[in-house]
Amino acid sequence: MDCEYDRKALAPATAMSAPTPARFAAVIVAAGQGLRAGQPLPKQFARWRGKPVVRHAAEALVAAGAGPLTVAIPEGADAIARDALAGIPEVRLVTGGATRQASVRLALEALEADAPTFALIHDAARPHCPVDVIERLLDALVVNPGAIPVLPVVDSLALAEGGLMAGSADRDVLRRVQTPQAFRYDAILSAHRRWTGAAAAGDDAQVARAAGLAVALVDGDERLRKLTFAEDFMDALPFPRVGTGYDVHRLAESEELWLCGVRLDHDRGLAGHSDADVALHAVVDAILGATGQGDIGQHFPPSDPQWRGAPSSRFVEHAVKLAREAGYGIGNVDLTVICEAPKIGPHRDAMRARLADLLGVAIEAVNVKATTTERLGFTGRGEGIAAQAVATLVPLERI
Repeated sequence: MDCEYDRKALAPATAMSAPTPARFAAVIVAAGQGLRAGQPLPKQFARWRGKPVVRHAAEALVAAGAGPLTVAIPEGADAIARDALAGIPEVRLVTGGATRQASVRLALEALEADAPTFALIHDAARPHCPVDVIERLLDALVVNPGAIPVLPVVDSLALAEGGLMAGSADRDVLRRVQTPQAFRYDAILSAHRRWTGAAAAGDDAQVARAAGLAVALVDGDERLRKLTFAEDFMDALPFPRVGTGYDVHRLAESEELWLCGVRLDHDRGLAGHSDADVALHAVVDAILGATGQGDIGQHFPPSDPQWRGAPSSRFVEHAVKLAREAGYGIGNVDLTVICEAPKIGPHRDAMRARLADLLGVAIEAVNVKATTTERLGFTGRGEGIAAQAVATLVPLERI
């Protein structure tokens, strides 16, 4: 695939006659520890929206035409980095240095044999990398040795001293700086090699400016936000899941009538292999459906004698256990019982309480309602009772 960058009309008119730039290389800075994010491993290797954070950044840069791609990683992190980046073409790993600046220099030096025209330097902790931002940066490099994406400062600014406001700053002349930062490769490599400033340079634009390079500002993007704290990973949690359940049992003489684990007085009860609690069976199927675990018949087949006459509460407890093992808890359950008789209203509160107890949730998370079919169909003729349920499961981390 030809990865050469095709300049857009945004390029300055004075530069339109210049030759098309060669493809650009990229550096991802992933050598930090990322401890503030509260993850069990450095945040760049933590999973976010289904993938390691660094993989999001790498895939975005490669998709935009970057190659080769050099990733600066912590010492001893080769295995976890290779696993996180498996299958991405033209990726090279470089052990980083003691500071961000040192890590970038080492990564840039690893590209020296390729002598790219342009190099983009990106923070691994910024998983999004919109292609339109990359295009603006590369356009700016046609006439500038460096370019960075920035956003305006929208809040008022205060200078702090000893916990007190000591002054203010003019937000109109300030910008929020993002990455990737783009440079002509030879210029930024030389600037890093000549860097004699503070050990912890804030970013590559500072290094470039210290070397006398002009750095253009282009429009950044809010999607380039940096993952820094534990709360930034909250949207990395699995999404809530929803399942539905439906069950029917016939009414028969000499049977007990159980609904939601509550025994109701009635002239007939529900027939089935277990206690035939049609309401709980619908709830079980809803929970199993939300976790992708089949249906109640797969887990408790009617052909198995051990379930003959078994209380359906055992089925609910099993479904809740499976949900927890999958990383989910019960968010809420909405249950509808469909019958002409008995009347559900007098038993609604007891049914809600029992169901909430079985699910391990507050009673407010359980709704039980009833309806008839206006004497139509088998329920209308009093031949049986049907129930349908909807269950919402939420990641345990959110409970």
